[in-house]
Amino acid sequence: MEKENKKRFVLVHGLCHGEWTWYKVKTQLVAAGHSVTAVDLAASGINMTRLEEIQTLKDYAKPLLDILSSVEEDKVILVAHSMGGISVSLAADIFPRKITAIVFLTAFMPDTSNPPTYVYEKDLTLARMLVRVNPLATDNLAGTRSFSEEGYESVTRIYIVCGEDIAVPEDYQRWMINNFPVKEVMQIEYADHMAMFSRPRELCALLLEIADKYS
Repeated sequence: MEKENKKRFVLVHGLCHGEWTWYKVKTQLVAAGHSVTAVDLAASGINMTRLEEIQTLKDYAKPLLDILSSVEEDKVILVAHSMGGISVSLAADIFPRKITAIVFLTAFMPDTSNPPTYVYEKDLTLARMLVRVNPLATDNLAGTRSFSEEGYESVTRIYIVCGEDIAVPEDYQRWMINNFPVKEVMQIEYADHMAMFSRPRELCALLLEIADKYS
């Protein structure tokens, strides 16, 4: 593939997961000729950071921020799954000029008017479940300052709705979209929460379409 047609994807996992969740999608994107990095956030996957070392969202997202800090020429397409949406939003707030687009895959998508935790605290049952699973899903980690219009909001955002998601139901995904409208909404009708496992081919096709359209 010619260099001008080669895109760089950075794939960000959800809560209690790791970069391994992306192996099917990563393989297909690489086979299509693109550069792909799947990142382990702090204390996730094989990242050796200890949980007690993570005091802020920046601490948790440091592996992702380090990747973006090293980007010099080609912009990246960030793809976030589930709670990974909070980390990529922080990254976009800090490095907006290094990002072509953010793809939220049934992901929590903060706005620029409320604290990052707002998008999952709207559902109290979901919020309690997240905190029980991982105490990082609190204001202590995400902070109380909203992301900025000149940073995060300036980056093109696309949302991929997963129609059979039980963890983050479709109506909740669409509430986040209505709360903070995106450039484009796509859907994988029969995908569950783990679309990278249940519908990797359909997901990869949408990511390639996004790369062609927005890069």
